[in-house]
Amino acid sequence: MLALGLDASTQSCSALVIDPDAGVVVAEASVNFGERLPQYNAPSGFIPNGKNGEVHSDPRMWLDALELLLEDLQAKCDLSKVTAISGAGQQHGSVYLNNQWLKCIENLNTTASLSAQIEPCFARATSPIWMDTSTGEECREIAEAVGGDTIVCAKSGSIAIERFTGPQIRRFYKNNPEGYAQTARIHLVSSFLCSILCGADAPIDTGDGAGMNLLNIHAWDWDADLLKATAPDLGKRLPAAVQGATTAGTLSDYFVQKYGFAQNTPVTVFTGDNPSSLVGMGASQPGKVVVSLGTSDTFFAAMPSVLADPQGCGHVFGNPAGGSMSLQCFVNGSLAREAVKDKFEYGWDPFTAALEKTPTGNGGQVMVPFFRPEISPRINLGAPILKGSEAFENWNDPDAAIRACVEGQFVNMKLRTNWMQLQPEVIYLTGGASKNDAIAQVVADVFQAKVQRLAVSSSVALGAALRAASHSRGLNLHELEHQFCQTEAGKTIEPKASSCAYDATAEAIAGLLA
Repeated sequence: MLALGLDASTQSCSALVIDPDAGVVVAEASVNFGERLPQYNAPSGFIPNGKNGEVHSDPRMWLDALELLLEDLQAKCDLSKVTAISGAGQQHGSVYLNNQWLKCIENLNTTASLSAQIEPCFARATSPIWMDTSTGEECREIAEAVGGDTIVCAKSGSIAIERFTGPQIRRFYKNNPEGYAQTARIHLVSSFLCSILCGADAPIDTGDGAGMNLLNIHAWDWDADLLKATAPDLGKRLPAAVQGATTAGTLSDYFVQKYGFAQNTPVTVFTGDNPSSLVGMGASQPGKVVVSLGTSDTFFAAMPSVLADPQGCGHVFGNPAGGSMSLQCFVNGSLAREAVKDKFEYGWDPFTAALEKTPTGNGGQVMVPFFRPEISPRINLGAPILKGSEAFENWNDPDAAIRACVEGQFVNMKLRTNWMQLQPEVIYLTGGASKNDAIAQVVADVFQAKVQRLAVSSSVALGAALRAASHSRGLNLHELEHQFCQTEAGKTIEPKASSCAYDATAEAIAGLLA
């Protein structure tokens, strides 16, 4: 009695099979697009050298990867024992299909590949993905049509964003009206692959649907004003919007016959990669926050109530476990930490020692550590702002600069996420810098919450498998999270500083950014 989770990401398609009763991962597999499918000339999962900010992928590549993935998985476990399936896709990517689509997926034939059979159904040969930045003009047009970005954000959970699906649809309608006219259905990557598996038109869940600038986060349905502002007759081209705990259908006979799955295996609606990761990291309930420390730092959490960021910096998506979730990115993440480290020709050990030697609050010396334009808040800085002693402001105090950088990052993160009205009990750290105890201590002190490191890998596929097991087999999702989403034993970091230790730092940073 196994559950299968799929993850269609930017560079690969991956799968995780779990045994929910035994609490173990049974099998894993992954297909890297560049390595396994070189014929698509997409070494990093997308077509290189797009013009005017365009970044597209070939949807046939995703179909070929799915077939290779299931072949690999079939060799590792008995797929006939899979009793629940779900998945996730890279958010914001869109697939455009003509009126042959429904008939085609209802009559898939195992004598031909998926890509060969679906190819005649594409009204647009390639799919814009989340890296695409070509739609600045369309974002402005959508915002103007509904009364400004404040209204777009209040309705959809985000201001009009270039990578989001709505502006991408508008650009397609404007640049290729004939292609848009031939488009009968527009799917996200997640709902497209879910439809393929079901052999029927799958809905879009609220988690992935909220990344389109088209879904109203209060009604959890398509917003009439946003649809009208985006493209004519768009509503009839979109699938239904549903909550994450929805059965999209049962597995198509194509997969039963070709890969040995059991008949009538239920498929839970797919979601976006970020909402799926929220579940896969064990944070689908309010009170748990995930902070991913990477090139950009990312903060995401289940929200106690549905509300949008009044400053328009954060994003609100549907939580596949019910309700909503927030996500906010900070461009100046690890690159800023590395820039300060490198400025003094330090290694990571001296960097850590500097944090350990300097006091909480840094003696009032403060840095806005933005080495490049930031999006939280939206500000076009090319270098950090320093406020403190003469030596500090002239970059002659390395240890103070290192502490100021790290404190500035997380105080800014707290300031910019206060709109979420969260009271985190625990912060799960992940990403490269999460291994640094000194950085983790600053996070604990700034947020006044205990910090734990997640030992979870493949969180997107795991979240899909957990959702499938919970919805199709009636298992408690939170118990499954506790079972599979482990933190490092004995590694909880408690706050050491007082709750007001960073009040002066926060006031100073707010003033420097005013």
